[in-house]
Amino acid sequence: MLDFPSLGHMLRHTAAQHPTKAAVIFQGEATAYQALEVMSNKVARALAERGLGRGDHVGLYCINSPHFVASYLGIVKQGATVVPINLLLNPEEVHFILSDSRAKALIYFEQLAPAVAAIRERLPDLQYLIAVGDSGGLPADTFAAIMARGEQLEELPAIDRREDVAAILYTSGTTGRPKGAMLTHHNLLSNVASINQALYVSPDDVFLTILPMFHAFAATVGMLTPLSKGAAIAAVPRFTPEEMVRAMAETKATIFFGVPSMYAVLVNLPEGREPDMSSLRLCISGGAALPVEVMKRFEERYGVPIYEGDGPTECSPVTCVNPIGGLRKPGSVGQPIPGVEMKIVDEEGNELPTGEVGEIVVRGDNVMKGYFNLPEETKEAFLGEWFRTGDLGYVDEDGYFYIVDRKKDLIIVSGMNVYPRMVEEVIYRHPAVAECAVVPEPDDLRGEVPRALIVLKEGMSATKDEIIQLCRQHLGRFEVPRLVEFVDELPKGPTGKILKRELVRRKGERT
Repeated sequence: MLDFPSLGHMLRHTAAQHPTKAAVIFQGEATAYQALEVMSNKVARALAERGLGRGDHVGLYCINSPHFVASYLGIVKQGATVVPINLLLNPEEVHFILSDSRAKALIYFEQLAPAVAAIRERLPDLQYLIAVGDSGGLPADTFAAIMARGEQLEELPAIDRREDVAAILYTSGTTGRPKGAMLTHHNLLSNVASINQALYVSPDDVFLTILPMFHAFAATVGMLTPLSKGAAIAAVPRFTPEEMVRAMAETKATIFFGVPSMYAVLVNLPEGREPDMSSLRLCISGGAALPVEVMKRFEERYGVPIYEGDGPTECSPVTCVNPIGGLRKPGSVGQPIPGVEMKIVDEEGNELPTGEVGEIVVRGDNVMKGYFNLPEETKEAFLGEWFRTGDLGYVDEDGYFYIVDRKKDLIIVSGMNVYPRMVEEVIYRHPAVAECAVVPEPDDLRGEVPRALIVLKEGMSATKDEIIQLCRQHLGRFEVPRLVEFVDELPKGPTGKILKRELVRRKGERT
C-alpha cells in the first residue's frame, strides 16, 4: 500500500528521493523529477489564484507529454479533480464531457484550439483556460507564462484520500451515453501499489507510454505507476511503427504496454521495419482480448513475453494479470493482482463453480466511488460491494480468469450462446489473417447469426470458403459465421481497440 495522503504527496516524495532522475522523456529531452515537481506546483498555484480547488473539475485535453503529466499532478495537488478528454472526440462530444462534468477550467494542447473555440461559448461554467503552446486566439493563459512565474504551490491542501475524487474518467459510451467514473486518490493509489507488486517495478524501469494518457490504462500503468517508484516515462504522442522504432532506440524502454491491435501491427511489420525490443523485460496487453495466435507470433518474432491482464476503467483500471515470471496461460487474463478480489456470478449474483461461464465481478480498494451525478446507474453497476464488469468469463482450477466475451457482444443463435471471441480465436489461426471481428447479424430464422469481418495481411490472400472450413473444423455448427467479409480496415478507438459497435451499426453495408 502507498500510504501517501494524496497523489500529489506521492510525486513530492518521489521527487525528493530522485530529484535529478528522468521522470518524463519526450522527443529526445528528459524532464527530471524535481523539475516535474516544480512544473506541477506552478500549475496548482495558477489554479489556486483563480479560486479553483477542492471539489472543482478541470478538463485536460492534451497529448502524451511532460505537459500532460505536470498538468494532471498540478490539478490534483490543488485538490481539484482532473477530467481527461479523449483527443479523437468531435467537438460536440468534448462539449458533452465538459458540460456534464461541470468543468470550471480547461488545459488544452495548441493543436486542439479549434475544437475548444467551437464550443467555448456554450460552456458558461468554464472560467479559465490554459493553452499548452499557442492559445489559438482564445482568451487563455499559457503554460509557458505559468512556468515563467516565480510562484508555486508550497503546501498541499488537505485531502480526504478515500472520499476526494482525483479523476473523472468518461467511459466510451458503448452502452449509451458516456458515464464519468469517479476515481478517488485512494482508488488510484491502491491500484498503483498493486501494480508495483504485480510487475516488480523498480526505479530502473522505463515505461514506453504510447497509449494515450487520457485513457485509464495509460494513466495508471504508464504514468502514475512509474511516478510512484522513480521510474521513467517515455511519452509518445501516437502509435506508429516509425514512432515505436524511434522511441525504443532513444529510450531503451524496459516495459511496453499496449492493446491487442498494436501487437497485431508489430507482428505484421515487413522485415527491416521492426523495432529493436532487446531492452524490454516484459510486455503487457490489456484493453481487449489478445488473440492467442497474435501472442504466439509476437513472442516468436521479438523474443519478449507478453503478460495479458485486464480491468475496466471503473476499477482504476487493473484487476488481474498473468503472474510475472510465473505460469502464463495463453488466452487467460491471469489472476487478481494483490488487493483485488474477483469471482464469477450468475444473473442473481450467486457465485458459480469452476469452469462455468458467468459475469466477472470485482471487489477492492481500486473500485470507483461511482458514476458522477448518476446515482441510479451507480446502483445498477454494483452487487453489494462487488462491481459488475459486464464481462462474461470463467475461472479455472488454478484461479486464472478467462474472458469469453463482453455481455453486450454475446450472439444468440436459435437460443444458443455464441461468444465472438471464441470464433475470432479460430479465424486468427489462418496464416493470412491480420485482424478480425465477429459481430451479430439479424436473421429471420435464427434471430442472429455470426458475421466475420477480416483484414488480410499485405500480399496474402484467403477465400470465404477457407475461413468457413477452418471454423467448421473447430467450432459447433451454430458458431460458424454465416457471413464472411474481407475489409481493408476495422474501425478503432483512440487506444486501438476494435469498435464492434461501429460494425454492428454498419451491418447493412457490404464490401
